[in-house]
Amino acid sequence: MNRLKINVILIVSLMALTGCNLQTHMLYYPSPHLPSAAELAAAGIAFWPSGFASYRGFIGTTEIRNVKGTVVVFHGNAGTAADRAYYVKALSPIGYRVILAEYPGYGQRGGELGENAFVEDAQATVRSISETYREPLFLLGESLGCAVAAGAAKDPSLRIDGILLITPWDTLLAVAKSTFPWFPVGLLMKDKYDSVANLKSFRGRIAVVGAERDEILPIRHAHALYQSLTGDKKMWTLKGAGHNDWPMVVDVSKWREFMDFVGGGGELS
Repeated sequence: MNRLKINVILIVSLMALTGCNLQTHMLYYPSPHLPSAAELAAAGIAFWPSGFASYRGFIGTTEIRNVKGTVVVFHGNAGTAADRAYYVKALSPIGYRVILAEYPGYGQRGGELGENAFVEDAQATVRSISETYREPLFLLGESLGCAVAAGAAKDPSLRIDGILLITPWDTLLAVAKSTFPWFPVGLLMKDKYDSVANLKSFRGRIAVVGAERDEILPIRHAHALYQSLTGDKKMWTLKGAGHNDWPMVVDVSKWREFMDFVGGGGELS
């Protein structure tokens, strides 16, 4: 066994013995940053559903004629929802209202980090949005956000018309095992984020988008999730793209493809 593996085992053992939550430290990278009024204006977003005191995320401020639907975005594990204004810039011009959902413990939102808190909050956010806007409602997940979206979709009482998952995993345990195949990571994991199980009963369309050269979540996890889906589905592979630079290879025509599919107009694979 090489020195790196020995050191990792020692660190993991120490954290377990001292009661530290290894998973939380490795999985969540929240930022406490709250955008200023100038930053919000520059990004084309505003607090949603109201001001800072009770915000659950951010909404695009671009006026949209003939709204096709609302897209609720669940972002990756770092930064804040406000960092994902590129979804607003991509989807507003093609007719979609965009709401960037924020997680508990991120930005200036109170709450704990973890699957239960995130999924319960996501379900409350989706329920509130569905009561406010009557157009079709779609979930969009990015990386960790795919698992949060899948967890939210497990609730059959929610009105969700389609789901778009970008750089997803199948289960968090599968990712952990592939990263640390020589260590019993399951013993230290509190959160499961089992998207395979959570999407099993979802009846709407699901689009899966994998990055060919994803160095964080190898595309085999996206393939495994896609193969597990039993309903209407379609998968895209972004050639040459990595985990963080994939937006650079997705142009407006590709965004239309994704949304046309989840909206029921695109063909199945």
